[in-house]
Amino acid sequence: MTLAPSRQNKHLTFRANMGVGRHGWLRLTPAYSVGLVRDRVQALPPGSTILDPFSGTGTTPLAAAELGQTGIAVDVNPFLQWLGTAKFANYSDANLLAARAAVQRIVVDAKRLGNNHDLWTPNLFKIEKWWSESNLAVLRNVRAGIDAEPLGPTRDLLEVALCRVLIALSNAAFNHQSMSFKEGDASAFDDLQFARGLQTYEDAAHSIIESAALDLEGSARVLLGDSRALPEDIGLVDAVVTSPPYVNRMSYIRELRPYMYWTRHLDVATDASELDWRAIGGTWGTATSKLNSWRPSETGTPVDAEMDDVRRLIAANGSKSGPLLANYVGKYFHDMWDHFRSVSGHVRSGGTVSYIIGNSTFSGHIVPAEVWYGSMLEAAGFEQVKIEQIRKRNSNKALYEYDVTAIKP
Repeated sequence: MTLAPSRQNKHLTFRANMGVGRHGWLRLTPAYSVGLVRDRVQALPPGSTILDPFSGTGTTPLAAAELGQTGIAVDVNPFLQWLGTAKFANYSDANLLAARAAVQRIVVDAKRLGNNHDLWTPNLFKIEKWWSESNLAVLRNVRAGIDAEPLGPTRDLLEVALCRVLIALSNAAFNHQSMSFKEGDASAFDDLQFARGLQTYEDAAHSIIESAALDLEGSARVLLGDSRALPEDIGLVDAVVTSPPYVNRMSYIRELRPYMYWTRHLDVATDASELDWRAIGGTWGTATSKLNSWRPSETGTPVDAEMDDVRRLIAANGSKSGPLLANYVGKYFHDMWDHFRSVSGHVRSGGTVSYIIGNSTFSGHIVPAEVWYGSMLEAAGFEQVKIEQIRKRNSNKALYEYDVTAIKP
């Protein structure tokens, strides 16, 4: 069945997650709606195990655990594994009490430290572009306060709050699909802005601690791994509910840099682009140069004929980027074909899959990701493939979001 909604259905995006307990802890651009996930999880029998092989901020496994089910997630990014583990945890009263007390200590100590340049600051390129002098002092001081706390659940909550305010205090803007920057505040250290920044952290921390007080009815875990060759210890699952990176060459690793630097999951810029190459989706940094020399595997994919026609059109667009973009499309679907073959071995008979995916355009040529997903699912052994149009996306009149579903016989 194919639907043609007349509006953009913003309730099916991350906007619907803001303020929804743990789902609102951290924004990842782009992310999909918890409401959409819950619709699919609620349709499953009690005791089901739901897999998300592209975890991101953990929307699917968290929704599964909230509804009393078992969620399993996989992500190639160690920061997202840490974040998911923190979001899926049940926190004791002692953890929460310790976290509240720690927030007060951190704020008091931060006020005493003031604009202390001797404190650790991450090695983020042109960090002054991201934060004003006053807000950078807030983050340095809070980071120092968190470092004084022992490792464990309490510290995880404090660190999630730090991540939460990184963007709130920054010059970064999320008014389109990728991160950009507002005009920076080049002013010197300002006591009032510094005090406001500390209050922002304190408010965020207490909000996160409050939402962590409600235990999850089910359970969830996130594994560090590659979705093209899923970890064997996943076992068999009843359903896959996921939203892979869209075929738009947007780098999720690039967008996650501020979080990864401040949580010390990243120190050198080249490590970010190396991780980007291992992920499915965007290319950035050294991953771009590797893409130039990428060549299809000899085994190919079930959609090579259709894909090669589109890739030739993209490559012949007259610009220098044409061949690179054509290679990107090829690598993306070769990676996804590896994924579909791998995930097929983890879905039990009668199990279902749901892939939320958008199509894309390059040089005016449409890449029908939803159609090719359907073909690859059939080739990987799934049946009853359906493609449902969910919503119109807001960036281009030709772009839509789809739910591609199938059943494992």
